[in-house]
Amino acid sequence: MKNYYDILEVNRKASNEIIDKAYKVLAKKYHPDLYSSEEKRLNERRLKDLNEAYRVLSDDFLREQYDKELEIQEKRDNEQVQHRESKQIQDQNQEQKKNRSKRNNKNDVKVNKVGSLGSLIDLTKLLIENRPQIKEKRKLNQKDFLALGLTAVTVIIIGVILWFIPFTNGWMRELIFENPLFSWMFK
Repeated sequence: MKNYYDILEVNRKASNEIIDKAYKVLAKKYHPDLYSSEEKRLNERRLKDLNEAYRVLSDDFLREQYDKELEIQEKRDNEQVQHRESKQIQDQNQEQKKNRSKRNNKNDVKVNKVGSLGSLIDLTKLLIENRPQIKEKRKLNQKDFLALGLTAVTVIIIGVILWFIPFTNGWMRELIFENPLFSWMFK
């Protein structure tokens, strides 16, 4: 439904005199004879809308009926806006509930005893799911070499300690001298 007040650029409470003046000013402004071809077509439409708006708003009976229809239309529009807003709020609430339930489901992991096979499997799954996705090979930096060096030193120290403990000495000799991976070094 066209808003004739907006077309005539007047307030809803405007008097008939103001409507007459507004119509005359806009009719002169948008008269098709003042413009070229494209603008002429556009202004012909505007002038038709202006004439229609003026015809309705200048007649008291038609204006009263139009105001009632406009009021009903605005109420309908407001109800639709309120309905859309309440629907959006409901949708947002449902989305939040879904997200909460997803988060809760992720947190509802069965906890296994420390040191059990189940806890090792759970830890492995967790590490795999949360590992960063490597897009390209990363270059080793100084911290990586430091970590490798410390790991090697730690393994050597543990090996030396196990070598000198009588209970593990036989096991270490067997590991080093009889293992096919290391035996080629001592031939």
